[in-house]
Amino acid sequence: MPHQQLNLLSEQPKPPVLEQVSAGGVAYRVGVSGIEVALISVGPQARWQLPKGLVDSGETPEVTAVREVREEAGIETDIIKKLETIEYWYIGNRGKQRVRFHKLVHFFLLRYMSGHTDQHDHEVNEARWVTTKEAKKMLAFKGERQVLEKAEKLINLSGEQQ
Repeated sequence: MPHQQLNLLSEQPKPPVLEQVSAGGVAYRVGVSGIEVALISVGPQARWQLPKGLVDSGETPEVTAVREVREEAGIETDIIKKLETIEYWYIGNRGKQRVRFHKLVHFFLLRYMSGHTDQHDHEVNEARWVTTKEAKKMLAFKGERQVLEKAEKLINLSGEQQ
C-alpha cells in the first residue's frame, strides 16, 4: 500500500512556474552615528527588509529600484552601482492557483538625496533609518543581510563614512 501512495504523489501535477523580477536596494546616508540605511517593515508579522518591488513592463531594474525606494521608504535616491542579483524559489498563489515562483531581485546601492521616511506608501507598516549594525540584526532575510554587507564595504571603500 505505501508504494501505491508514493506513486500517487509523484503523479500529481506540479504547479506551473512563473518568473518574477524585482528590484530595490540599499539606500544610505551618513548620519551622526555613521552610515544609516533605510529599512521597511511589511506584512502582519512586521518583517524588516530592504525596499524592493516588481519591475513594471517597460521599466529597467534601475528605474524600478529608484521608484520602489521612493514609494516604500519615502525618499529620493541616486543609483551608485549594482550590488548583486539574488535568485530564489517559493510557492504561492496566483488567483486561486498554486504556483512556483522563480524570483530574481536586482539590488543596487543608492545614495539618499531628499525626502522623509514618513512619506512611505500604504503597503509599508513603517520605514526608518537605522545604522548598518542595527540593520544586520533587523533584516529578516539572510540574502538581504549579505547585500547590506557588500554595500557597507563599498561605502567604506569610498571614504564617505567620515
